[in-house]
Amino acid sequence: MSALKDRLRADLTAAIKSRDEVRSSTIRMVLTAITNAEVAGKEARELTDDDIIGVLSTEAKKRREAATAFADGGRAEMAEKETAEAGVIADYLPAQLSEQEIADLVTSAIAQTGAAGEGMKAMGKVMGMIQPQTKGRADGGAVAAEVRRQLG
Repeated sequence: MSALKDRLRADLTAAIKSRDEVRSSTIRMVLTAITNAEVAGKEARELTDDDIIGVLSTEAKKRREAATAFADGGRAEMAEKETAEAGVIADYLPAQLSEQEIADLVTSAIAQTGAAGEGMKAMGKVMGMIQPQTKGRADGGAVAAEVRRQLG
């Protein structure tokens, strides 16, 4: 049994008891996404904490994108709701990397792969090395943008 999943279930119970609507609905939604991920594919399986962090990252990204879309569409109340949900999900994710930390990781990955002179052809090689280090701790788009900046 996953410790993170147990923590989510315990926090759901606490949120329901304290009548925290946003928190309880968000945790319910996350637990549903985790269950869906467990039963997806040919065989049902128990997700590890790392797998759950991947699901949480995906859900957080959905909330950020939806908040941006609602804000652009002039629906401030919906954007606030999505932002609040993203905040709840962020409580369960590992600490996010700063832009400087991402830049440092990219610089060291480029040095380790020897991709400095190869330009954009080496993007896949560098991203393949960085991805495991940043999973759940940084937005993939931000990492890719930094790799492009340093290689280009």
